[in-house]
Amino acid sequence: MKAVRLHAARDLRVHDEPVPAPSSGEVLLRVKAVGVCGSDLHWYNEAGIGDARLHHPLVLGHEFAGVIATGSRAGMRVAVDPALPCGQCEWCQSGHPNLCPHTRFSGHGKDDGALREFVAWPERALFPLPDAIDDAGGAMLEPLGVAIHTVDLARMRPGMHVGVFGCGAIGLLTLQVARLAGATRLFATDRRPHRLHAAQELGATDVLLAEGEGHEESAAILAATGGRGLDVVFECAGDQHAVDAAFASVRIGGKVILCGIPSEDHTSFIASVARRKGLTIKLVRRMKHVYPRAIELVAHGLVNVHALITHRYKLEDAPRAFEIANRREGIKVVIEP
Repeated sequence: MKAVRLHAARDLRVHDEPVPAPSSGEVLLRVKAVGVCGSDLHWYNEAGIGDARLHHPLVLGHEFAGVIATGSRAGMRVAVDPALPCGQCEWCQSGHPNLCPHTRFSGHGKDDGALREFVAWPERALFPLPDAIDDAGGAMLEPLGVAIHTVDLARMRPGMHVGVFGCGAIGLLTLQVARLAGATRLFATDRRPHRLHAAQELGATDVLLAEGEGHEESAAILAATGGRGLDVVFECAGDQHAVDAAFASVRIGGKVILCGIPSEDHTSFIASVARRKGLTIKLVRRMKHVYPRAIELVAHGLVNVHALITHRYKLEDAPRAFEIANRREGIKVVIEP
């Protein structure tokens, strides 16, 4: 089979490799679609993400869908949960598998991901896809799951005013889920006009071009809300200016949900602002128990994942696909083996 491995920063190579053999509890999947994620770009640009570093030529890819190729369910189309928590630790047992410190994760650390023609993966992490969701849509269920978990953390109520700072795929999906959760006014900010256009098409009531250090958009949001600010802000850019704008835009007693992954593995905020406002600050760690909900939302047309897919490439063109994704020319790049 063909597989794409990251050998060093910005060094992706296509290899011929043996098809993996499933272990106990696993099935062989023929990979049909893989989304290129912002965290994949951290690996691509930095040969790591956070404190995880590249130890061997790594197959990236954790947003994927495929067809079961072995076992009693051969031929079934499935979406794939890329996270394999241990199921035994304190956090798994208390209902927080996304916080499991022993999790194996597709395309991270020592665990090869989905940028190959076949993957062996546990059956417990596979979710059947209805006919209403195609393969590329199935790959988009993973970032949608992150967006659902992000909005869950905010415990939103109908009628809230909300801001989404950063309109990449996660931001645009968070925006749609927040709208479904009852947000009546949705502010969206980004540095790229084409992403703001997408945000407007997907339900944003107010869009603001992010320029400079974030002061302009926060001032505009405060002016638009009569100085009150927003009930909930979702920072989805992984950018310090976006963090600053989010903290400046949230109301007294509001909530800040930090979803973006910063390149420098460091995020800061002005303590006096956060303290005087009495803010609740939460950070997003992947997702938990959301795939069935994600499937329902897409299958019933309540969340539009296909509007985010702007580029499609074959597996052998993965180096080109990553170049395009890295330049943020579109929104979501999908690779289809």
